[in-house]
Amino acid sequence: MKYDVILIRYGELSLKSTYVRKYFESILVRNIKNALTRENISHTIRNERGRIYLTTTDISKSITILPRIFGIVSFSPAVQTSSIMEEMSFSALQLTKNILTKERSFAIRPTRIGTHQFTSQEVAVRIGSDIVFATQTRVDLTHPDVELYIEIREKKSFLFTEKIPGVGGLPLGTQGKILTLVENPSSLLAAWYLMHRGCNVIIINVNQSNEKAIRSFLAQWYADVEIINTNQIGEDFYGQLSTIASEKKCDALVTGHTLEEPIHSLSAIVQLKKNSNLPILSPLIALTREEIDQQGKKRGIHR
Repeated sequence: MKYDVILIRYGELSLKSTYVRKYFESILVRNIKNALTRENISHTIRNERGRIYLTTTDISKSITILPRIFGIVSFSPAVQTSSIMEEMSFSALQLTKNILTKERSFAIRPTRIGTHQFTSQEVAVRIGSDIVFATQTRVDLTHPDVELYIEIREKKSFLFTEKIPGVGGLPLGTQGKILTLVENPSSLLAAWYLMHRGCNVIIINVNQSNEKAIRSFLAQWYADVEIINTNQIGEDFYGQLSTIASEKKCDALVTGHTLEEPIHSLSAIVQLKKNSNLPILSPLIALTREEIDQQGKKRGIHR
C-alpha cells in the first residue's frame, strides 16, 4: 500500500504561546517549502497544532530532505483514511499485509484527538484482532517486531509504522542574526550549533580555501546565507568585523575556537572581546578534536 502523506512533528514550538507558536510554525513551513522547491519536488503543505502534513508524489526523495531542516523532531510516511473503525481496519490490513508474517509479532499504538464513539484501547483491540485473524501473527506489546501507529485526529486517521528522527532544534530564521567567523571548516560546526537554535548566520570567510566546504555545508542544510570574503586576520580586521556587524545588525559573533591550542584560542577570544562590542560565542570551546571531527562528519562538514 502506497503512502500518501508525510506527518511532520515539531517539539519546542508547541510549548510557545499561541502567537509565537503560529509564527514559528509559519517559518518552519516556509523552510520546508523552500527546501522541496530547491529539489524540484512538487508538494502541498497544511498544518494544524502539533502537526504539519506534507503531500507529495515523491515521498522517497522527500524523506531524505526532511532530516536536514531545523525544527523537525520526527516524521512518518503515512496512509490517510477516515476515523471510521472499519476503514481504519481495512487500511491497517493493507499496510501490514506485506510486513507481517507468522514469525513476526506486532503491536497497535493508537492515539486520539477529538470526540469519538470508541476509546484508543477499543481501536487497538478491534484492529489488532483483525490483523491476527488475517495474518496469523501474534501480538507483543513489549517487544514487537512491528509497531503500527494509528493517529486519529477528529474525522481523519493516519497509519504508519515508523517515526524517522529529524534534527530537532528551532526553525532557521526564528531567532537573531549572528556573524560567524570561519577560519577553517571546523568553524562551520560552531555555526551549525547556532543555526540549530534558530539563528540566521552571516559568514565571514578569512580563507579562500574554505569556500568549497562552506557552500557544501550550506547546501546540506538548505540555508540561504550571505558569505563575506575578507583578508587574513590583520591590523584592520577587527575594525572590519565591527563595521560588518553594525551594518548587518548582528546580535553576536560566533567563533570556532577550541581549547586544543589553549594559549592561541584564549588570547584570540580576549582580543576579539577587546575590539568588539558584540557578545562572543564559542560553542566548540569544551569539545575535543575527536568530538569536533565526529560532529563535523554528522553535520556534513568535510575537513
